[in-house]
Amino acid sequence: MMRTRPLKVALLGCGVVGSEVTRIMTTHADDLAQRIGAPVELAGVAVRRPSKVREGIDPSLVTTDATALVKRGDIDVVVEVIGGIEPARSLITTAFEHGASVVSANKALLAQDGAALHAAAEEHGRDLYYEAAVAGAIPLIRPLRESLAGDKVNRVLGIVNGTTNFILDKMDSTGAGYQEALDEATALGYAEADPTADVEGFDAAAKAAILAGIAFHTRVRLDDVYREGMAEVTAADFRSAKEMGCTIKLLAICERAADGESVTARVHPAMIPLTHPLASVRGAYNAVFVESDAAGQLMFYGPGAGGAPTASAVLGDLVAVCRNRLNGATGPGESSYAALPVSPMGEVVTRYHISLDVADKPGVLAQVATVFAEHGVSIDTVRQQGKDGEASLVVVTHRASDASLTGTVEALRKLDTVRGVASIMRVEGE
Repeated sequence: MMRTRPLKVALLGCGVVGSEVTRIMTTHADDLAQRIGAPVELAGVAVRRPSKVREGIDPSLVTTDATALVKRGDIDVVVEVIGGIEPARSLITTAFEHGASVVSANKALLAQDGAALHAAAEEHGRDLYYEAAVAGAIPLIRPLRESLAGDKVNRVLGIVNGTTNFILDKMDSTGAGYQEALDEATALGYAEADPTADVEGFDAAAKAAILAGIAFHTRVRLDDVYREGMAEVTAADFRSAKEMGCTIKLLAICERAADGESVTARVHPAMIPLTHPLASVRGAYNAVFVESDAAGQLMFYGPGAGGAPTASAVLGDLVAVCRNRLNGATGPGESSYAALPVSPMGEVVTRYHISLDVADKPGVLAQVATVFAEHGVSIDTVRQQGKDGEASLVVVTHRASDASLTGTVEALRKLDTVRGVASIMRVEGE
């Protein structure tokens, strides 16, 4: 039976995503009401520039006083799409205190203060949903939090930033350098005027923290995530990758240790075999590969950003939260019972591709191999090319810890026959 009194929604932010949320709420109002069991009504929109014309929004709903809006007491759900830490954090906690549940797309805030926000939601008996915070339209949070709740997730490996994937895809397919590919991404609108958050891995690291926390039932903060940007990736790295039957992606990797007693979360460029499903993810698309005990290998793929895709995820959460509201219930909250420690990057074990500039003379390979052996790093393959007294030596290792590899490289730099370390890149997705 349809309830006639509408559920009231307050929207914080009306940019690219917020405007799409209002459009969908308006154009699909009847369908949303049927799915929820009651109509939803936009009760207020908090913005910074009230004079801007916003198509389809009653100007009387627009306000610059976001705090007053979330304090009204008659608001059922607050949708937060303003981003950043403050005032978003204060507005969300105030919304809980005044009886509203919250739908958020704020990855940075959730990665930094997710535990406190979940605690506030639980204290006041309200929902906190955030499907849109990771991978845009791709259903990922809910499958990890609900569909796989009875399984044991061991690894989450993903491309969670469309800007970086577009840049690396261009470098791979055209042979372009990093700056050239970045300039094209900026011209096409895939990269911001200041692309730092994307290309330095901050955006992906926030998403990795959220994914790791949900997948492993452990609190993982942004500070726990190792982060390495992609500005140092070169066309030469892609040539080396192709020789190995690989490509290069900026990956978010969340893993449970083999003994199950700890987890790791990291973001960095890595070579990945062309046979791996993630290698075929092109352009600005996102994809996440999940490995679990019972379900095995699962892949989630789709547009990871943009107004309409992100709004789709927001509206999915809005429907779920409104249904809970009607039923007097709440959905899943934070699951951190495992409380596993997050291991430092030095303990992470993976394969490595190391390119060295060396003197082209007898005995160099033996010296290099000795250094690897002394640091307990086993070599898988070696390739050497030389001309006019100089040579390049490419070493691919078996699995080794980051700490042991770091020690190996430091020792290599001290050899008279090693002119320099051209590049070091991890190899993932075996």
